[in-house]
Amino acid sequence: MTAQNLPSEPEFEQAYKELASTLENSTLFQKKPEYRKALQVVSVPERVLQFRVVWEDDAGNVQINRGFRVQFNSALGPYKGGLRFHPSVNLSILKFLGFEQIFKNALTGLNMGGGKGGSDFDPKGKSDNEIRRFCVSFMTELCKHIGQDTDVPAGDIGVTGREVGFMFGQYKKIRNQWEGVLTGKGGSWGGSLIRPEATGYGVVYYVDHMIKHASGGKESFVGKRVAVSGSGNVAQYAALKVIELGGSVVSLSDSQGALVLATEEGSFTAEEIEQIAAIKVERKQIAELASTAAFSSKFKYIPGARPWTNIVGRIDVALPSATQNEVSGEEAKALIAAGCKFIAEGSNMGSTQEAIDVFEAHREANQGGAAIWYAPGKAANAGGVAVSGLEMAQNSSRVSWTREEVDSRLKGIMEDCFNNGLATAKEYVPSAEGSLPSLVAGSNIAGFTKVAEAMKDHGDWW
Repeated sequence: MTAQNLPSEPEFEQAYKELASTLENSTLFQKKPEYRKALQVVSVPERVLQFRVVWEDDAGNVQINRGFRVQFNSALGPYKGGLRFHPSVNLSILKFLGFEQIFKNALTGLNMGGGKGGSDFDPKGKSDNEIRRFCVSFMTELCKHIGQDTDVPAGDIGVTGREVGFMFGQYKKIRNQWEGVLTGKGGSWGGSLIRPEATGYGVVYYVDHMIKHASGGKESFVGKRVAVSGSGNVAQYAALKVIELGGSVVSLSDSQGALVLATEEGSFTAEEIEQIAAIKVERKQIAELASTAAFSSKFKYIPGARPWTNIVGRIDVALPSATQNEVSGEEAKALIAAGCKFIAEGSNMGSTQEAIDVFEAHREANQGGAAIWYAPGKAANAGGVAVSGLEMAQNSSRVSWTREEVDSRLKGIMEDCFNNGLATAKEYVPSAEGSLPSLVAGSNIAGFTKVAEAMKDHGDWW
């Protein structure tokens, strides 16, 4: 596969190049040249579904949207990945997300393949009844192609527990069966505890291992200043976990602007984060809170900006948790100049390739400062899909685990994910003495080789 094959799919092309270049720059193909063929095969989806979604708005008008499901790879289990409802949704974005999902799911150690889907429908500004009618129409077609042993979608941007409930209800009516066909369900009807928190908690658990490994166990989140972007589930729960572990959260943001601490002291509080969460449920912008007396006295709001170049004082940890390509090469340099040592993506492909190159070039401690360590989304944000997998397991057994049990399993999965990427990097990626192993390379290779071996066993390549 070459870039010329994908002229209209820039996001997917970027994701493919990021993986392929990592494999090329390691010793993997030297030791196992047959894996080049596996890369060609795994880069083509097993199936791409596209369909129309016709629904009626509150005024009685017919509305039409496009629906998609990319069933990318089922070597390790049923296709697994979220549904995104957002005007930006197109096939390139869903292929990039589905491609990343293959290897992210492999890193969890659970039996899940990779897929992604959604629609260019925008839930913002729609009534509950309009959203319900859209979800019913969307699932009427999608239900033909999914099932607990075939494809198990989840939520994503624009798809909350409300949308999952509407879609699950329609699936159940048409198929006349109750099964764990969707994850992110309500707690009283098959959902798992910790699922809303899982991605945010998971990225913080992952970074905790990064900090402890890099410091020889001498440091933790205590005293760390942490810049977070986004203000959805991932950002909210990552911020809350950082505070719980003794760190300070210095920023949050949304598509309209960034909210950052006005001084070098202090932190967002749990109560302030809960206020932001409340307005996000109402699909409002942070700007509405930023103008209130309580927030304007402590924070500054920068319209149309991301937080990375607007933080007052040093940054120890950066957690991009909004959307793809939210850290540019210049912003990566600004983070390093601000003292940032750990960057981990709560979002999918949160850093541009230029930003990744900047981070990777500073893994050596002799670059005029402390070493910089970057963790890609496919490893650092795997906690969300990991708990989705745990929800599938609970549904299959018709049981519910306690919060403590799910959280314990999540911690174990994130630790294994970190250790797997670390060990694989040491095996396949030569590093200069004194530099940290490449987590992006190690995670890519670990996820890819696991999937490739399963595909070979199935006769998908030879």
